[in-house]
Amino acid sequence: MRVRDLLAPGAPRLRLLAAEEELDRQVSGVMTTDLHDPGRYLHGGELVLTGMLWRSGPADSERFVRTLAAGGAVALAAGEAEVGPVPEDLIEACRRHRMPLLAVPDDIAFGTVTEFIGRQVSADRAADLAALVDRHRLLVSAAGGGGLDAVLDLLGGDLDLDCWVLTPTGAVIAGPAERLTAEDRDQLVRAHLAAQRQRRRPPHRARLAGGTYSLLPAPASAEHEAPQAGSPLADWVLVVAGDVTEWTTKRQQLAENLARLVAAERHRRDEGRRLRRRLADELLALLRRDADPAEIGRALYASSAMAARYESPEPRSHAQADSWLVLSAEGTGLPDGTVRAVLEEALGGTTDRALVAGAGSGAVVVLPAPPGPVPADALRELLAPLEAGLGSEGRITLGVSAPAAEAGGLRGALEEARHARRIAAARVGRVCVAGPEELASHVLLLAAVPDEVRRAFRSRLLDKVISYDIEHQADLVRTLEAFLRSDGSWTRCAGQLHVHVNTLRYRIGRIEELTGRDLSRLEDRVDFYLALELA
Repeated sequence: MRVRDLLAPGAPRLRLLAAEEELDRQVSGVMTTDLHDPGRYLHGGELVLTGMLWRSGPADSERFVRTLAAGGAVALAAGEAEVGPVPEDLIEACRRHRMPLLAVPDDIAFGTVTEFIGRQVSADRAADLAALVDRHRLLVSAAGGGGLDAVLDLLGGDLDLDCWVLTPTGAVIAGPAERLTAEDRDQLVRAHLAAQRQRRRPPHRARLAGGTYSLLPAPASAEHEAPQAGSPLADWVLVVAGDVTEWTTKRQQLAENLARLVAAERHRRDEGRRLRRRLADELLALLRRDADPAEIGRALYASSAMAARYESPEPRSHAQADSWLVLSAEGTGLPDGTVRAVLEEALGGTTDRALVAGAGSGAVVVLPAPPGPVPADALRELLAPLEAGLGSEGRITLGVSAPAAEAGGLRGALEEARHARRIAAARVGRVCVAGPEELASHVLLLAAVPDEVRRAFRSRLLDKVISYDIEHQADLVRTLEAFLRSDGSWTRCAGQLHVHVNTLRYRIGRIEELTGRDLSRLEDRVDFYLALELA
């Protein structure tokens, strides 16, 4: 901003007293002082606000103004609240040193002037950065360069504006990761996905303990051919510290241009994944037709070599894997291609070698097995933030195989993952994951039973008990669950329920009367256990 902007309509009511010819000077900041010698604190470009408490006589005015001029100050604003009207000797000193002098009436606070200048200066700098970001966006689109971290660093350093780019599962693509905790990231992406699902107009806002954040979607380009185009569950999100809706128009333009830059970078990254998707689809086709293990091995080697060439500084370490996992996933109530896109984004932050294939509502993933146990729980935790964007009808179910030691074992691992996914699908929840350890359980048998048979079996055993609970406000179903968990021990079960043993015997007797079963028999206990598992 220029000094003359302080005299324009809408500015604080200041009066010009000297150096009208210097009003085109650029103001870069404000300094408020009553020091006799403020020169060492001046950096150039400041408008100096003073209450004139440094002045005890005319000579002080000459010395003070001379110090300001030598330090690069562009104007002086003198407040009249403390010592009254601006003295003539200060006016003359400003004329001699060609220093614009403004009078601040006693009803105008210095804070009002400071705030006005701060808004104007920030808007000017934001406009300059908006142009810079827009140019950078064009460069990214045209030349395929990266640089998101560099741009966000620039915004943080020049405007003190923290920004982050997150995946829908909360992984940091760019930005100062150390300034957002894992819990903060989780809350931010959940708020973003919920707002997107409700079709609210961005920017969305989230209030956390650390302050307010603005959330802007950065989707893939509309012309993008990848299946995730238009899927909020796979779109990146730009997080900006502060409430964008309260910013000036120029500063809002900066945020909008930055979101476009992020979308362009996302599009560039997705273009680079095309070959990887094609290799993944070819590998899945080989597994489905039970191809020769040597052919499957060659496909795996090709994908590893590609990852080594383009994504790792140490190619040889990526040439092979000791063992492989297969994941089978299915989406319900979601657009086709969503699950594949979700897994690409979610797993992209954990490994650069995941091959994600599939079309329609499902997806299959082949990736190197990590050291340690199969990460079914870790995958469930990784995908948990997506629940906010699934809505009441949407679901993602995922099954994990045991590690396959060689390419020839991938076909069996695929079948294993599919069986595990059926177990996950039988559970209640919007994101459900089952691992290979559950394939030796009765749960696998239950998952294979048709839905109508499952419902009939459960209804035959439990409907009368449930109806009795509802009619008499009883607690028979919970008592039955506790009795089975206690392996039929009257004492342990009564202790868990905090009731007398005689009360427990009465409840179990009532269950036996209602169902015609005998809970002292193993066969009847197994039937009740399975019926409760089908709930």
